[in-house]
Amino acid sequence: MSVAAKYQKVQVATCSPAQLVVMLYDGIIRFATEAVNAMERKDRARAGDRIGRAHAILEELLATLDPSQSPELCENLSGLYAFCMHRLLTANLEQNREAIAEVIALVRPLREAFAEIAAKAA
Repeated sequence: MSVAAKYQKVQVATCSPAQLVVMLYDGIIRFATEAVNAMERKDRARAGDRIGRAHAILEELLATLDPSQSPELCENLSGLYAFCMHRLLTANLEQNREAIAEVIALVRPLREAFAEIAAKAA
């Protein structure tokens, strides 16, 4: 395991739930951006891999929603995550960079909101 991977493992193990969500949103944004870059280079395999990684993070976020804690928030996030996953699938099938840009534009404000929550809780 590389030094960077070890550091990231420790960081994930010691962060708050809000910080973890921020890291997951960062992952979506990073992988989506890498997918766009791969599409621009006509590297369909790399684009598909990066879209798949962003999609997997969204699946995990969706699976961990707890409606008993905040039903309305979970309903809203569930719909948003499902929409983003659909747009990523469309992006992969059609090599559509605009669909990925939509996902990034939707996730970025969520990332900022959770970053504020994490900062206040620290």
